[in-house]
Amino acid sequence: MAQYLLAIDQGTTSSRAIVFSAQGLPVARAQQEFKQYFPKDGWVEHDGEEIWLTTLKVCREAIEQSGLNPAEIAAIGITNQRETTLVWDAVTGTPIHPAIVWQDRRTADYCATLKAAGHETDVANRTGLLIDPYFSATKLRWVLENVPGARERAERGELRFGTVDCFLLWRLTGGKVHRTDATNASRTLLFNIHNQQWDAELLRLFDIPTSLLPEVLDCAAEFGDTDAALLGASIPVRGMAGDQQAALIGQACFKPGMVKSTYGTGCFMIQNTGDQPVVSRNRLLTTVGYRLNGKVSYAVEGSIFVAGAAVQWLRDGIKLISHARDTEALAEQTGDACGVYLVPAFTGLGAPYWDPRARGAIFGLTRDTGIKEIVTAGLQSVCYQTRDLLEAMAQDGAAAPSALRVDGGMVENNWVMQFLSDILGVPVERPEVTETTALGVAYLAGLQAGLYRDLDEVASHWHRQQRFAPRMADEHRKKLYDGWLDAVQRVRSGA
Repeated sequence: MAQYLLAIDQGTTSSRAIVFSAQGLPVARAQQEFKQYFPKDGWVEHDGEEIWLTTLKVCREAIEQSGLNPAEIAAIGITNQRETTLVWDAVTGTPIHPAIVWQDRRTADYCATLKAAGHETDVANRTGLLIDPYFSATKLRWVLENVPGARERAERGELRFGTVDCFLLWRLTGGKVHRTDATNASRTLLFNIHNQQWDAELLRLFDIPTSLLPEVLDCAAEFGDTDAALLGASIPVRGMAGDQQAALIGQACFKPGMVKSTYGTGCFMIQNTGDQPVVSRNRLLTTVGYRLNGKVSYAVEGSIFVAGAAVQWLRDGIKLISHARDTEALAEQTGDACGVYLVPAFTGLGAPYWDPRARGAIFGLTRDTGIKEIVTAGLQSVCYQTRDLLEAMAQDGAAAPSALRVDGGMVENNWVMQFLSDILGVPVERPEVTETTALGVAYLAGLQAGLYRDLDEVASHWHRQQRFAPRMADEHRKKLYDGWLDAVQRVRSGA
């Protein structure tokens, strides 16, 4: 029996593929960055063909590096940047417009119109989400309204819509399969999280033809089989989940109350709430954590748009550093009280503010301020935003977590992890395998392929690599966080 799993992790700035053993250990990996397009203020786009080609390339590279025969891979799992919207030709698979990325804010005015018309409560009751440009529905409507002939073609059944997972599955199966999973569907603003169906009322509200939509399956399911010509063998695709839900699974947060926070391009904190959806009073999102064997486990989520992207901006945008790894040494030289605050609202503010018109700023600059202070402020901004989310969860009645499980590229930075623990006042646990997004979807594929009996067996593979305990004085913690709240208030569009 094949004992290996291939995880496709298609992210916002790069495509990755990792081959895992059945024990959840990485055997081989490949990664390739791709271009980000910013055609107008607040617009963010990707080239759908580049997403596909980089994904195919890293899959082939990872399999080759593993030394495995492709037939030795039991199953593929796909995880992806969520909400990013693609529309493609139902025959050729060619996108009719660049992918509109989750960070994109072009539909802010339309969202404001919907909210002014009083639709937000009903939409939230059905989807667990807020009306915001972040989600897929308004992006999809924009494509139908602005690409010549798109609406007419959609009405004739000639087009398909999907998030990135769905698009990749279409391509991997040679155009035979148009499916997604419940977690990705739950982020579109078109899916009713209570009856687990595309919602007819929402489709009417956003004017979306039903023919565009994929079939929705569990996170571990028979999604289809790859075209044998692509990877050297026909490999079954058996797992699928949006990146943050995949990380929840990879972190083995299977019990209600457990919390994980992922630090990639953005930062996303999710708390498992069990089989009942919990409605936030503090503008957090109610979402599908995962769906297995037809049973839904719900979660509450806070979404921060810019985390690792702030470091990328420091590196590529204003060129203060050459490599992301340089930030740790600079922060160690600076310390935690440099007096500078960087609010990275480059594409607005996410939870709990949900202010699409806020813009980034740096406060507290003096003649003594240099590169290391600005870089440190960029790192601290990620931790302060995490505190915003934890505060919102606490105000919703959630107990403080006994520990925060963290993952993503930024968690390799020890200075950031210690400051995170300090500013939260909560222990932070970093697992041995920090590629938990890819690992989670590999576990899903393995569950469906029969490599694991159940979630308890999956949880047995989770191991802590390091624990960071808070050591900051309460008074100092409060002073630093108060400074952050003041800085955020200054960039708010209503301020």
